[in-house]
Amino acid sequence: MVTPLRVLQTDRIMDRYADVLTAGGAHHWTFASGWDQERQIEALRTADVLVAASMTTEMARAAGRLRLVHVTGAGYDKIPLADLPAGVRVVNTFHHGRSIAEYVLASAVLLARRVPRSDAEFRRGVWRSVLTDPAVPLGPTLHGRMVGLIGLGEIGTEVARLAGAFGARVQAVRARPSATGPAGVELAWVGGIDELDRLLATSDVVVVTVPLTDATRGLLGEKQYRLMRPDALLINVARGPVLDEAATYAALADRTIAGAALDVWWGHPREGKPPASHDFAALPNVLLTPHQAGHTDDTFRGRAQDIAAAIDALAAGRPLRNVVH
Repeated sequence: MVTPLRVLQTDRIMDRYADVLTAGGAHHWTFASGWDQERQIEALRTADVLVAASMTTEMARAAGRLRLVHVTGAGYDKIPLADLPAGVRVVNTFHHGRSIAEYVLASAVLLARRVPRSDAEFRRGVWRSVLTDPAVPLGPTLHGRMVGLIGLGEIGTEVARLAGAFGARVQAVRARPSATGPAGVELAWVGGIDELDRLLATSDVVVVTVPLTDATRGLLGEKQYRLMRPDALLINVARGPVLDEAATYAALADRTIAGAALDVWWGHPREGKPPASHDFAALPNVLLTPHQAGHTDDTFRGRAQDIAAAIDALAAGRPLRNVVH
């Protein structure tokens, strides 16, 4: 007989998927995303499982009977691993690759076709196209263009797969270039990060998907932007600090590169910081979004299903997937 577990859920987004989370075994769920930390800590003292996007050190130290922390996304940098009781496992979940890949390809099309600029002009009452102004630049299609991926994990692989459907060619650099390539994805070339210069110089669209580490912080700066083609596009769905902020702004402002889609930033309201210290919003060749490339119903529903399955597996003594600690 499987013993029901006590589960504490503190992620506000996952509240929307309570029906999916609780569809598994007859566990005892407490939805506490609206509680203050003191009340959450009190509930955590008797919880077997914590479902959360983040966890404080105080919460970790109070979790005396905790067996599992299931992070509600891929990142677990906001879980104080060193403060967890011995034996507590931490599991993450993904399902955002396809959603982010669709954002990347949509952004590339919008930027190449100058849609953000045309939209802004039209809202001001300006009807401007090549039919009214022969000097209006004509953007390319993605067919036959080279998409360069910096990183070839789940997100990079999905971008490569979708880019192929557009008829684009794909090349990539990654930390382990000799690793087996993703199944069913045709790549023109795969190199190591030390071959980044080659990728930048030969790509029409550069897509950044690598995690933020000491090695990738400031990976793209003034030198790298000057290697890129003047008609090249940059799309960052990784982390803001992978790009040097000042150099990125300068490259876009002086048209060293043609445009960019930025979904990740150098600051966040939760940290009391503005997204950036430069006025990217004033640049007409930049598409700006608040770190939402992976935010679709498919992403969060899939994650909720993973969480429910993991809790059932823990209760039944079966192996857990995606264990990161």
